[in-house]
Amino acid sequence: MTAGFDRLRLWVAAFAIAAGGSGATALADEGASPWDGDSRGAVRLIAGSWRDRASAPMRAGIEIRLKPGWHTYWRYPGDAGVPPRFDFAGSRNVGAVTVLWPAPRRMVEQGLSVIGYAEDVILPLLVAPRSRAEPVTLRLKADYALCEKLCLPAQAALALTLGKENSPWDGALTEASLRVPKRRTLGEAGELAVRSVRREGSAQGSRVVIEVAAPAGQGIDLFAEGPGPDWALPLPVAEGTAAGGRQRFALDLDGAPPGAKYEGAVITITAVAGSDAIEVPAPLD
Repeated sequence: MTAGFDRLRLWVAAFAIAAGGSGATALADEGASPWDGDSRGAVRLIAGSWRDRASAPMRAGIEIRLKPGWHTYWRYPGDAGVPPRFDFAGSRNVGAVTVLWPAPRRMVEQGLSVIGYAEDVILPLLVAPRSRAEPVTLRLKADYALCEKLCLPAQAALALTLGKENSPWDGALTEASLRVPKRRTLGEAGELAVRSVRREGSAQGSRVVIEVAAPAGQGIDLFAEGPGPDWALPLPVAEGTAAGGRQRFALDLDGAPPGAKYEGAVITITAVAGSDAIEVPAPLD
């Protein structure tokens, strides 16, 4: 009787793994929540080790699994699409959660340029507990999109308790963190650097010209975000080489919400060159 039950239990477990299960059936790994999703895409939470309980934030991550040929969006989706939305309001003993975004890529979707991820990705999380003496439980409601030829809305509800001293996900979280663009200042020197941002033209037809330095022979991609999520700036377009070998990009000043002014607005430029990426705030003088 016991042997038959054990065989049945092993068969059910093997079936769940082979099927790639949803959040309701998938087996949880140590330090990770069960997957919530289907064969096209799924999401789970993973925990990092927490050895410094004095001041450092706890490390965690949102892991997104994508079927080959499918993609999801970055925090700013580009010409189309919707960015992921993450709600941690139901978490326990959590003061704040900061989501970090690894460098994305530019993709073509129905003739439009969009920004996102076409492979599995981990979004690192920095979690500030209210009390370091109490357990911390992350509860996440995620709304995101999964796209192939068509885009489908997806939701996930996840929960994971953090705080173990050792986690098998430390390496994966460190690798994902290294892909997050480094914060730099406008005009700062470096192999990859945004050297200048300037406006050209009249108020009715102005544009922004951006010059970027990069290692010789290295292709660059550039993304521009407005001061808030209600801005929808066009993607910068490469315009060739400027003085000193810098690569020149331009974008039309369009996409500000009603009543907003471009003068004095601070946009964010993200430059990606190979495995290197930087993020630079730039005022529109």
